[in-house]
Amino acid sequence: MRIQVAIGGMLAVHAKQAVFTALGAVEGITRAEVELGRATLELDVRATEPTTRAATIAAMIASIKAAIEATGYEVESVTTLPRTLPML
Repeated sequence: MRIQVAIGGMLAVHAKQAVFTALGAVEGITRAEVELGRATLELDVRATEPTTRAATIAAMIASIKAAIEATGYEVESVTTLPRTLPML
């Protein structure tokens, strides 16, 4: 699953590193691209039951928000992105 997180208050380059480092502590993130004002994340949400999957996603997003807010920045929105396939 891919999501994009809009992050408020990121005005300097060092903010990218702070957010990237904080996201490294969140279990389930398999890839992170952090830019000023946003982060694009790939999450590993393997669950067999839809209710379990939804609960896993909600818990992961809460952990992502907490990690970003711990760095002093604000999560403005979280958007699900379409799935992409690797290029051949």
